[in-house]
Amino acid sequence: MAYSAIIKLAFSTLGITSRDETLLAIDFLDSNTDALVPQDPFAREVIAQLDAYCCDKNFCFDLPLATSATIFQKRVRESLMAIPVGQVLSYGQLAARLGSGARAVAMACRHNPLPVIVPCHRIVAKNTMGGYAGAISGKPVEIKRWLLEHECASKF
Repeated sequence: MAYSAIIKLAFSTLGITSRDETLLAIDFLDSNTDALVPQDPFAREVIAQLDAYCCDKNFCFDLPLATSATIFQKRVRESLMAIPVGQVLSYGQLAARLGSGARAVAMACRHNPLPVIVPCHRIVAKNTMGGYAGAISGKPVEIKRWLLEHECASKF
C-alpha cells in the first residue's frame, strides 16, 4: 500500500497510510526517507494532529481509525486509549484488567498498526521500559523513550 504522506517529526519519520478518510496505519521509517507531501486533505489532517501532539503532550487525537483487528486487539486498543497522558501500566497490569496474560497484551501492542495515536508506548515492563514495535533495543526503543519523556511519564 502506498503512503498517503511521509512526515519527519522530532522523534521519527512516519509513513501515514489512509483510505476513504480513515487512518489505516502509521509506520516508523528510516530517517533518510524523503518526506512526501500529503496526498489528500485527510492526510493533511493526520499530519496536523501529529504536529499538534508534538507541541502539546495533552493534545487529543480525533481521527477515524481502521477497525480491522481481532476482538482481543480491539479490547487492548480501547484500554490503551483510556490510559491518561503521563501514566503508564505494565503489561501485567493491563493483562489483569483484561483477564488475559501479559504476553498476549505484549503481542497486541507489538501489532498495533497505529502507534502514537493508539498509545502502546504507555505499556511498560515490570521493572524496565520494555520493548517497542517488536524491538527490545535500537531506534524503536529510542522512539518509545522520547514519547514517554514527551508525556512526562518516563521513569526509566
